[in-house]
Amino acid sequence: MSLQKQVIDKMKEAMKSKDKVALTALRALKSAFMLANTETSSGDTSEADELKIVQKQVKQRKDSAVIFSEQGRDDLAAPELAEAAILEQFLPEALSNEEIEKVVKEVIAKVGASGMKDMGKVMGMVSKELAGQADGKTISNIVKQTLA
Repeated sequence: MSLQKQVIDKMKEAMKSKDKVALTALRALKSAFMLANTETSSGDTSEADELKIVQKQVKQRKDSAVIFSEQGRDDLAAPELAEAAILEQFLPEALSNEEIEKVVKEVIAKVGASGMKDMGKVMGMVSKELAGQADGKTISNIVKQTLA
């Protein structure tokens, strides 16, 4: 079952249960899918593109929550985090820092990276390998620690 179909099914469940937070998050995700579909010539997005869209939506909500928290607006941060949690159910299981570090070390050995100057090469390969399983910021921090 495609990710878009799953989102629509979850939307129906949220409507029936009158879950406004879930409904808001799922409608935003459906809207992002529809925009992506209109941008492609075939009118259909690949599974990898769908995962990227979900990741982007989750990241937007988490970033917003951080900004709201910094400004002392926890009343606005809580719904953003709740929506992010709802959207995360459509992502594959996230890897632990140890698992990410293992992949980073393998890529560094494969590329022969020796310092921070090789960070771009390492980041590119690791990001491709862990697509949808790890946040870019987390990968970046681990690569910096390992190369330093």
